[in-house]
Amino acid sequence: MKAHSLAASFLRWPIIGRVLTIIGVVVFLFGTVIHFLEPETFPTLFDGIWWAIVTTSTVGYGDFVPESTIGRIVTILLILGGTGFVTYYFVTLSATAVSNQNAYVEGKISYKGNKHVLIVGWNERVRETITQLTAIAPSIEILLIDETLDRNPHPTKNIHFIKGNPTLDETLERANVQQAEMVVITADQNKDEVHSDMASILTLVAMKGINPNIYSIVEILTSQQVNNAKRAGADEIIRTNHLSSYVMINSVVSHGMSDALLTMLDQLKGSKLKFIVATHDLIGKTFSETSSCLLHEKKLLLGIKRGCDSYVNPDLSMIIEKNDELLVISN
Repeated sequence: MKAHSLAASFLRWPIIGRVLTIIGVVVFLFGTVIHFLEPETFPTLFDGIWWAIVTTSTVGYGDFVPESTIGRIVTILLILGGTGFVTYYFVTLSATAVSNQNAYVEGKISYKGNKHVLIVGWNERVRETITQLTAIAPSIEILLIDETLDRNPHPTKNIHFIKGNPTLDETLERANVQQAEMVVITADQNKDEVHSDMASILTLVAMKGINPNIYSIVEILTSQQVNNAKRAGADEIIRTNHLSSYVMINSVVSHGMSDALLTMLDQLKGSKLKFIVATHDLIGKTFSETSSCLLHEKKLLLGIKRGCDSYVNPDLSMIIEKNDELLVISN
């Protein structure tokens, strides 16, 4: 019964481990046998094992050669049996390496890292986002989740891919959502706006259920779903259609504004436009005084974020309070 259990356990090993174990046993067995059959030709056990290794690997240095008939018969058996196992091992090793590489590129391998950034969905906006993020922080680990792609569309060192439905636990576990730091959920361009928003919110609920502390940025297309996204736990909501309408309105009112805005945003790409916490020496100062102070540090003050409210270009007499965040353009 115990032997049967050991055999069953051995059969559950990875195939490479099993083949390598068999090769080791064969080499040791034949090395021991030839040592005892011809102790003068193979004076030590190591000499026998060395002969068995070079024989099975077809190298055949010829520094140890059996002289007796029985020794040569043992050599024939080793060549017929052992060499086949060694060849099979290397073929299996190569096939496994290719299979693992294909599985990795096709998004079938689970991610084991932590503090990574998840991006759900693939489109040109995501491509540009990944390009910008990797330019700002080359060491950032990004994991892309998408069920429509067949292969990783951005196969670089720090960009990992998981193929699957982002609302399913199985997909999220392979993406190691428990250890993720942030998620960006983009709108599904293959669905209409309402169903796209519903899918984004469902994905957010699934991720927050596994990792409540993950910082979530969600793209919402319809204004009716903004509150639902907030209720689902979205930390930040990007209203793509809302932003686009603002650009169109400004272009209608002032022709050529879209090009100017695009140029400005292109100049601000990366981390130049950001919020900074108001330092102790700025608390109690007016917006005008704070702006002057920051200009000496080559920072252009645009506005203030106070709690959930943001004030862009506020009254110059507005007082900076504790916990305020300052919207600045910085070099």
